[in-house]
Amino acid sequence: MLSDGTARDRTIARARLKFLENAELPAEIVPEGIRNSWRRSKYLGIGTDEVVVPYQPDYDRESRLVRAATPVLDRLEQALAGSDACVIVTDRKGWVRDRRVGEKRLSVHLDRVHLAPGFNYAEQFVGTNGIGVALEEHRPNVVLGTEHFNERLQNVSCAAAPIRNSVTGRVEGAMNLTCWNGPARTLMAALVQEAVGDIERVMYEFSSSHQRALLEAFQRVTHYGDRPVLCLGQDFVLANSAATARLTSDDHRLLHEAAAELGHAPRTRKQVQLTGGETVLMRCREVDSSAGAAGYLLELAFPDHAADRARRPGTGLRAGTGSRSSEEQDANRPWPLPGLAGTDPAWNTVSRTVSRCARERTPLLLHGETGTGKTALVRATHALTGAASAPVVVDATDPRAAGAETDLPAALRAAPTGPGRTLVLRNVDAVAPEQGPAVALALDAAAAQGTWIVGTLPSAPGVPEPLRHCFVEAAAVPALRHRLADLPALVDCLLQRIGAGVECAPEVLPLLRRHDWPGNVRQLNLALREATAGRRTYRIELRDLPPSLHSAGSRPLSAWEASERDTLVQALLEVDGNKLVAAQRLGISRTTIYRKMRAYGITLPTRH
Repeated sequence: MLSDGTARDRTIARARLKFLENAELPAEIVPEGIRNSWRRSKYLGIGTDEVVVPYQPDYDRESRLVRAATPVLDRLEQALAGSDACVIVTDRKGWVRDRRVGEKRLSVHLDRVHLAPGFNYAEQFVGTNGIGVALEEHRPNVVLGTEHFNERLQNVSCAAAPIRNSVTGRVEGAMNLTCWNGPARTLMAALVQEAVGDIERVMYEFSSSHQRALLEAFQRVTHYGDRPVLCLGQDFVLANSAATARLTSDDHRLLHEAAAELGHAPRTRKQVQLTGGETVLMRCREVDSSAGAAGYLLELAFPDHAADRARRPGTGLRAGTGSRSSEEQDANRPWPLPGLAGTDPAWNTVSRTVSRCARERTPLLLHGETGTGKTALVRATHALTGAASAPVVVDATDPRAAGAETDLPAALRAAPTGPGRTLVLRNVDAVAPEQGPAVALALDAAAAQGTWIVGTLPSAPGVPEPLRHCFVEAAAVPALRHRLADLPALVDCLLQRIGAGVECAPEVLPLLRRHDWPGNVRQLNLALREATAGRRTYRIELRDLPPSLHSAGSRPLSAWEASERDTLVQALLEVDGNKLVAAQRLGISRTTIYRKMRAYGITLPTRH
């Protein structure tokens, strides 16, 4: 694979082979950045003899990055015509968005190794390469021939540099120059840096044009009146004082997503539920500039104080913030509850809302994904009221679980009522239409006796019509993936419940943070219990975690695929990540091991 035969390349090639065979530290002749990338690549189990990368043919060909890079690539394409070099632009995640090649032979080779538009060349898929290292380390780099982790890339050299937003400093993508190994490769870094500078200047011009258009639109709308107004660009936010006082950065994200769905629709209004559970009416229009779409201008309408105390027509629900005290409006202040953990603003907001409703006996609807802790939140706030009895929980999908009654309305009527009592109806959305009126009567009767009524369900719009008047306020419980900053506190809290003085090794939390947690806190609790039961020492190590947590796949797996993934992870854990030994035990090739790890997104600790 050595095309130029230099002594340096031969030395690096030998150092790489020793590193792959026995984890021997690479020789000093290997640049530090390359050594670090080799270690990361080996830890991720990157294949060395074939290129297996994801493909995504559908992407925005009119994105700001692509439009800014196009004139620069056009110029370079003319300059490189007939030469053995090519230029490539990727987005910030490593997806190749454009490629210009000087000669056909190189183009054929790049197609064979999938270095083409639509493929992903991030380090986690390909190992050490110019694009991957530039995006991983956020700095320019050169990867020469044998420095590539994958053998199929070793007859080319590449230089890459991150493309940054000149206003925010955020990395928007990468520019890469690739050519056959040879004397010209030492000049690549300078050419790439110059091209990156040109792209960044064009992007800055786009940003300036967008910001001017947004500012002008914002000033026209806010010149009269004091209603909340928000202007949202890709990296630019304008808000008047009325909007600033009511919105968080997470609310900006939700409103931006809602605005993108409306686009150019004229004078369209849409209700959006904010992170704290409050609903806002949004009117949106798209703002255009000379450089294309600049962003969105949003005019917002919040329920006023009087409206908060009245039920909204057709829903029976009241916005949960209009009558709050100033203390409750401060979403950033921790709101501890017994047996629970978390200081995320969205979690604090719902904790305050539930606590206030428990004190005031206000009927409440709690919505959030399965396993987020809705019932646990009710139990904790109920305990804070000083009640001697536990809440009665009736599940609409299985009313017999609450007692001997088999009929849902009868089970609700049989529940103890009165001041200091709490009645929780789980899965409100599962109430059958024919039972709706009888269930509503039972809840109304309990509320009339001073019972605190709480309903839970995955999504607020799922409340059956006959039951809507039964709940005065609504609040959203955030998913675990939206409050990962609370993960360390949640892990400590759950491990205390498990007992036995268990703790997590330092490398466990980073792996837990990479997981999406579709089952939320309930799934985290089950994973920690399984890891605790199977641990080999006083603390939980990476190898103790369930096999599913070592996989970061982007799609749901069938039962067969999940079984195959778990078998593969277990085999790798038993041999400390040695792919060759694991392949021999499973009766498959090492290449298949690499391909399956890629497909399932499996990551494992480094072999010791």
